[in-house]
Amino acid sequence: MPNNAVTASARLSVAPMMDWTDRHCRYLHRLMSRHTLLYTEMVTAPAIVHGDRDRLLGFNVAEQPVALQLGGSDPAQLAEAARIAEGYGYAEINLNCGCPSDRVQSGSFGAILMESPALVANCVAAMMDAVRVPVTVKCRIGVDDQDPHVVLPDFLAQVSAAGVDRFSIHARKAWLQGLSPKENRDIPPLDYDLVMQMKGLFPHLHLAVNGGIATLDAAEAFLERGLDGVMIGRAAYHTPADILLDADARIFGDPTGRTAEEVVHLMLPYIADHLAQGGRLGQVTRHMLGLFQGRPGARGWRRHLSENAHADGAGPAVVLAALDHVTRLAA
Repeated sequence: MPNNAVTASARLSVAPMMDWTDRHCRYLHRLMSRHTLLYTEMVTAPAIVHGDRDRLLGFNVAEQPVALQLGGSDPAQLAEAARIAEGYGYAEINLNCGCPSDRVQSGSFGAILMESPALVANCVAAMMDAVRVPVTVKCRIGVDDQDPHVVLPDFLAQVSAAGVDRFSIHARKAWLQGLSPKENRDIPPLDYDLVMQMKGLFPHLHLAVNGGIATLDAAEAFLERGLDGVMIGRAAYHTPADILLDADARIFGDPTGRTAEEVVHLMLPYIADHLAQGGRLGQVTRHMLGLFQGRPGARGWRRHLSENAHADGAGPAVVLAALDHVTRLAA
């Protein structure tokens, strides 16, 4: 995919989320929006270099544009992982400088890299030497006792000097001491104004804001204020219809769209293929539970899938029976 096409898609993206944005989730989201940039769960560079690459990197070409998020801090290893991933067809390689989990800290990557912008610059330079697709960075505004007004512009300056021109900024600090990863998603205060200030300081960079954004109205407001992109996480997962079904028309100017019911029917061949390969229905439908959130019948839809998707032999008929809870009330 041409670099400019990926950048255009980055106007709206679904954040990388561990245990959530797997290949089944991304296929569902792609049926809902043709243009939104989708991200994988974070995959560590050592896992790619030494592990089961097809399991870690395989994806359906229909998911494109899709970006791989890498975790790591060794330039040579990240470069090798990026090279391997490019061979699988990813449109972008993103370096994680924002995850606050203990496991990530122990590996000296994730949010702790906010303390080492020179190392991040070396990492992305090595990655860019290894691949032709864009290399991007997702970061925080700082960690622990750092002053974000000092740390963030210095981080952006050093890493962009190495060649990165696209950043997604989670507008919260990460507290590596004293807060759990879950608490780090909510407790540190959001500082959207600081992200806006960065756009003023670095007008040549493509800057997207992330963190606490739950509606398309909010996304449009950030774009109108001059940011280049908006990355939405949990809202895109829990209420995907509210975010993704209107995204193409409102964010990308493409009026063609689908209904949630149409998306369910389009998922059925994908589900059948997954089952034929030995998969289980619940591996796919767990990502579909929020599809009708806020609509009559949504509770029946969720309950039917939750109670029946994991049964032996469960297949597309279970999904259609769940959908009946919605369509009966819509008639």
